[in-house]
Amino acid sequence: MILHVPHSARRIPAAVRADIVLDEQALNGELDHITDAHTARLASAATELASVRPWQFVNRLSRLVIDPERFPDEREEMLAVGMGAVYTRTTQRNMLRAADFDPTALLDRYFHPYAQAMTETVSARLRAAGRAVIIDVHSYPTERLPYELHTDGDRPSICLGVDDFHTPPELTARAAEAFAEFGGVAINSPFAGTYVPLDFYGINPRVTALMVEIRRDTYMAEPGGPPGPGLERLAVALAALVDGLT
Repeated sequence: MILHVPHSARRIPAAVRADIVLDEQALNGELDHITDAHTARLASAATELASVRPWQFVNRLSRLVIDPERFPDEREEMLAVGMGAVYTRTTQRNMLRAADFDPTALLDRYFHPYAQAMTETVSARLRAAGRAVIIDVHSYPTERLPYELHTDGDRPSICLGVDDFHTPPELTARAAEAFAEFGGVAINSPFAGTYVPLDFYGINPRVTALMVEIRRDTYMAEPGGPPGPGLERLAVALAALVDGLT
């Protein structure tokens, strides 16, 4: 069991910050909107509560450095709004980096090593246990932001992102049960799919995965504010899901 937390951090190294065109006020505002605030804290609390401790894989850098869950090539649909593996546009579709920015250095320095480390973590779980279950922990804003491509679906308290190959029905059912008390669970709405390292993606059925997207008003003040009591309740639910799968 691996709790994967890719978007919880706000840290941007100085060398990366130099290529971002936003001033400090605008950058802090963008970080408020784009960061899945407190999700690392949620995963840590759930780990402490679970009867069998899951592994945690937590990105310590902002997704404005690189987004480890995007395809690094033309397969990525978010390229249409400048938000591939390296973002060139903001959540408001404004300029984040220069139009001619070359992402190669960031991909080499951050994206590919992250992907390799996650691949090695999953491989180790496969060798040790014969399977690996990735629970991808995210949050999303109550109100739609301009960068979102799919806008017709519901925005429930809990969105479960599933994949036809890597998310068996029993995994989805257990997650829906674990989070049932939060007032609404939807599948692949407003965000769809889940993260699996590319070495296993669509190939190895022993790697199963589920994305848990939590609407932010369920547990925090938006945008970018402090957590509320909902965080503790979510940790209990996430721990229950982990225990139900081990």
